[in-house]
Amino acid sequence: MNREVAHCVVVTRMSFAVTMGQLWRSLMFYEQIDEPPPWYLRLLLPRPIRTEGEKSAVGDEALCFYEGGHLVKRVTHIEPGQRVEFVVVEQQLEVGAAIQLSGGSYALREIGGGRSELCVTTRYTGGRRPRWAWRSIESAFCHLFHHHLLTSIGRKAGKSMPPVAASEQQSSVSS
Repeated sequence: MNREVAHCVVVTRMSFAVTMGQLWRSLMFYEQIDEPPPWYLRLLLPRPIRTEGEKSAVGDEALCFYEGGHLVKRVTHIEPGQRVEFVVVEQQLEVGAAIQLSGGSYALREIGGGRSELCVTTRYTGGRRPRWAWRSIESAFCHLFHHHLLTSIGRKAGKSMPPVAASEQQSSVSS
């Protein structure tokens, strides 16, 4: 049986009243989310506990612990002060049903007036059917998690500003 696989990308942006340097340092030395996730995230997503390992050079690996398992992320590209890309090389963690994380990135840009934007991207494959229904649910929860993550990183860097515009998402399905 040829089963269709859904390759999805979710992108969320948030601006902060800090310089790119402050935001970069917060991102690079970010260990864990100190605040508990909101109740709606605790219902469907595993709770992040802590991160160990390096993530400042290509090839570095970070072991991310969650309640119920872990992920290993390997840095694949770095533009110091601006961008970090990674792949998930190991997933011993159930993220929703039938979701396999594949990678993502963090990108920073200066938006003027001492403010910076941080953009987080998550790539994954989803196997739940029907895809038209599950894609929107998965995407919504991914955006909610991104917002929780970005808010925590921003708090470590300084005072956060309201999110910039609407989050954007892209999804595609291929077999």
